[in-house]
Amino acid sequence: MLDRDNETPIYHKSVFDFVTIALEFSSFLENDVAISRDEWIDRTLKMLPLLYVKASLLPETFPLNEEPPVTFVSEEDYLSVSDRIAAIMGEEDIYLDVFVEDMKYSDTPVRAAISENIADIYQDIRNFVSIYQFELTEQMQDAICVCKDNFLLYWGQKLVNVLRPLHALRSREAEEEGEEANLNGDDLWD
Repeated sequence: MLDRDNETPIYHKSVFDFVTIALEFSSFLENDVAISRDEWIDRTLKMLPLLYVKASLLPETFPLNEEPPVTFVSEEDYLSVSDRIAAIMGEEDIYLDVFVEDMKYSDTPVRAAISENIADIYQDIRNFVSIYQFELTEQMQDAICVCKDNFLLYWGQKLVNVLRPLHALRSREAEEEGEEANLNGDDLWD
């Protein structure tokens, strides 16, 4: 079992906080139970900001090994998560993104997929969490370093980019529900 009293960064409280939300998010994405789009968006909008905050609080570390940490997410795992999200999102999976590298060379927004961005985030955090789940202590510090670097350079931006279309969908649904309530005479102010 992990020694939580050890002074190394691998046992730092902020790392365990990140492991907790990363594991919850990974498990949510891997779960094959049928879920509605509304419920999926609601749960994702609650977990993504936590994931961002906890990743930003990971301690600064340096790699101890020359070899990168072992990876656990296969191409099939990645595609399974991506395909499941695409099926849930349906026609709402694609959105226009202006915060991508390709935008520098384009006059128009670039199309992006919620499913691909979430699967990219999943891949990195799942690899990290697996190192902790299997208690690969000799790779944990390297995993923190890789995850934090990837968060800063890659998937952190994808996370904030995907929040925008998810929030827009949630807001639009809430507005439509409000209009429907008004049409049915369910106005709270009457």
